Amino acid sequence: MSPTIRLPFIAVVAWTVRAVRTSGAKFLPAAAILACTAFGATLPNPAQAAGALDRIHANGVIRIANTQSSPPWSFLNEQNKPAGYDVDMAQEVARRLGVPKVEFVADSFKNFVAGLKTDKYDLVMNDLTPTAERMLQVDFSAPYGVEDFRIFVRQDNKDIHGDKDLAGKRIGVTTGSSNESWSRAHLPQATIQTYENGSLIFADLGIGRIDAVIISHFGGLRYATERKLPIKEVGEPLTYQLSAAALRKDEPELREAVSKAIAEMKADGTIEKLGQKWVGKEYDMVGSIARAEAEVK
Repeated sequence: MSPTIRLPFIAVVAWTVRAVRTSGAKFLPAAAILACTAFGATLPNPAQAAGALDRIHANGVIRIANTQSSPPWSFLNEQNKPAGYDVDMAQEVARRLGVPKVEFVADSFKNFVAGLKTDKYDLVMNDLTPTAERMLQVDFSAPYGVEDFRIFVRQDNKDIHGDKDLAGKRIGVTTGSSNESWSRAHLPQATIQTYENGSLIFADLGIGRIDAVIISHFGGLRYATERKLPIKEVGEPLTYQLSAAALRKDEPELREAVSKAIAEMKADGTIEKLGQKWVGKEYDMVGSIARAEAEVK
């Protein structure tokens, strides 16, 4: 087979225009397309564009989404800047990727998947669990966090001691979170009430609009302590959930780079240090991740 002759695209188009003018043809676009095909000219293919990791390095910034309203994972500190376990993790991941700047994008759990798919941000790092439903739409890195979910009620509540007591009760959860999906799957006789902001859930719990809140052990205790709320934790853990960085599908280089950074942070003690800083000095983040992974398997 003889080799295909490929001319520069501009040259092919110029030749085509001259030919069409000479012949008097009325349909230049069709003629141009045929000529380009005949001479092997090709248009840029979006699929061949640079991957996410290359684009991030070229721009010098990585866009990472979090709620900025779910302590201790992400929240706004006294200087009105993002802070928390996931925020510190995100900044350290970016540093290890060689990206000089992190741009945090505030969004809600229910929007995270759509935000990734529409290129609103490059990663989501906010206590996001890699559920089967989410994994159909986006990819996840290796896990870097874990938490157990509990029931929180008012201090004066004497009726609710565990999940068996939640039938017929009004339960507050964060919209689009794994708290919501777990509650809907396991508490069919309860009324599930969703909230965009975690602090609003506890405000309603405090004034009796809802009977209980299902949220992480760490998040619930943080809200109770910081806002001096008259609430308590009851019952055994309902479920354990890993958290990982979410990203668009078909970005293997970015996924592998983030997972590699997380593995290094596990090995060198960074994750343990950040877990103790934000979750509690006695908390074994790396060990808990290993136990949760074993439970999943």
